[in-house]
Amino acid sequence: MKLTNKRILLTGATGGIGSALARQLAAKGANLILVGRNQSKLGALLHQISRGESVTPAQHLSLCADLSQPDDIEALHRQCLTWRDQGITIDMLINNAGSNEFAYLAQRSSEAITRELQLNLLAPILLCQKAMSWLNHPGQIMNIGSTFGAIGYPGYTTYCAGKAGLYRFSEALNRELSDSGITVQYLGPRATDTDLNDQRVTELNQQLGNKTDSPEAVATAIVHSLEQETPARWLGWPEKLFVRLNQLIPKVVTASIRKQHATITDFARKLP
Repeated sequence: MKLTNKRILLTGATGGIGSALARQLAAKGANLILVGRNQSKLGALLHQISRGESVTPAQHLSLCADLSQPDDIEALHRQCLTWRDQGITIDMLINNAGSNEFAYLAQRSSEAITRELQLNLLAPILLCQKAMSWLNHPGQIMNIGSTFGAIGYPGYTTYCAGKAGLYRFSEALNRELSDSGITVQYLGPRATDTDLNDQRVTELNQQLGNKTDSPEAVATAIVHSLEQETPARWLGWPEKLFVRLNQLIPKVVTASIRKQHATITDFARKLP
């Protein structure tokens, strides 16, 4: 799908991947609806992507919402219906908002687990459901996951669970909507250099030799997948290989991660 003049709703817009993606989509001529938790950051990003464009700033919109809160999801839904009635139709939904916490399961609180699963899994599912009443036909939904959605990794148990669920949900919904004109896509980045990773994670990746992508590189991959309407894509090498191996011969991946286990445990026990 060509992105020029398409209206795209982007959640998690002010994060590392989100802001890089917003800039690239705006450069492609898309009209954006930016959704994030921080009003001042949304305003700054809105000004940034509008500056120097041929389009007027009014063609980009923003909405402050915390998608870990069901009431905010409902408020976003109502606003999208209002925009629809005003003639502002939405061609694409990108579920990019997410969070993770590097810690072993026994270290985490029930509240933190619930909030993470709400944001990483339940929120995009609910937004996809609600989008059925305001998304254009033809239209696109892109759910941003993680390679951890296909590779269970110590220290990220609930994050892996949420992203794995999001992958299967995306696959099922794409098949469910096969005759509707709406396509559903999933893209799984590997480790990315964003504020979601604290210093422990950065040092762990360096010690283990795990490669990290820039938010700009991930955003470029997302844009390409949107244009090509790629159903599912995993980023990074050897991560893409590990995704395939974990499906076919999981014990090989288990053995590889087991060699890292002592190092992962040492970093998980450190205070963030």
